[in-house]
Amino acid sequence: MSKADNMLAVLWHLKSGRKMTARELAETLEINIRTVYRYIDALCASGVPILADSGHNGGYSLLPNFREAPLFFNAAEQKALVHAAIFAEEAGYPFGDALNSAVGKLKQYTNPEQLRFIERHEAGFDVIHPPTDSSLEGYLQMLEIAVADGYTVRMEYSKGYAAPVQSRDVDPYGLVHWRSKWYLVAFCRLRGELRSFRVDRIRVLSQTEDRFDRPQGFWARHFFMNNLLPDTSQEDQLVSVRISGSPESIAELCDHWLFGRAIVERTTDQVHMKMEEKAIRSYVPYFLMIHGRSIRILEPPLLKEQLIAATSGLLEFYKQL
Repeated sequence: MSKADNMLAVLWHLKSGRKMTARELAETLEINIRTVYRYIDALCASGVPILADSGHNGGYSLLPNFREAPLFFNAAEQKALVHAAIFAEEAGYPFGDALNSAVGKLKQYTNPEQLRFIERHEAGFDVIHPPTDSSLEGYLQMLEIAVADGYTVRMEYSKGYAAPVQSRDVDPYGLVHWRSKWYLVAFCRLRGELRSFRVDRIRVLSQTEDRFDRPQGFWARHFFMNNLLPDTSQEDQLVSVRISGSPESIAELCDHWLFGRAIVERTTDQVHMKMEEKAIRSYVPYFLMIHGRSIRILEPPLLKEQLIAATSGLLEFYKQL
């Protein structure tokens, strides 16, 4: 076992409540007695209240208050960490092996009562997530390290499935997991600006020797979402959108990430939003199509036209099949 594992094991045995000599700990853990002394000294230096009694019945023990306290986390905190690990694994967290190892240690070094508590709550907690692409794990690991250590990476990247592959050097500022996809927010040296890239469209990735300084206070999440949402500072350029419909459809529209942030006013059967024209001409009609006849576009005429064009195009396509 590693040094950290052995030190946790020493704590675990001392938490049993009985005194243990250095020799007993050494034999139990199958390590050198001098190593035990070093671990005890390190634990004491870190603030663990270990008592050392000399004599015939001597040995090491923990103060009662510390022995009764949970090891690092209480039961509720342990449960929350295990639940969070389930979410992370289902989302395609790229350091799954380390995550599973950490959860394993958490269970190994907790007390029996807390372990039973964790297992009861873990057994009834599941996350259903779209299948993740395990082939991205290596890229995500490399990018996460590049973000943390400030290394420029070189990638062969395609904007779409039919688009040509292009070589780019980028400075990775952050990774974002959004709607079951991983995105890299990075400064593109080819274009000279910040951009977001879908990790599943990276064909080849390598780390360069170039370094960069990540801007202070930069949040990849903010940049990513600001590029999806309308620019409210240019409100005079936003288009007024009014939609009526069944209370269920209006509620579902308002809960959607795209429409919810554009709401100006809403009632149970109508919503007023301000949106960018480019959004109305591109993806907005396709989001609305799934609601069929349960909604009605009141304004603008442009959105009605785009919705008609989208549905007509789909109809013609299937007629020709």
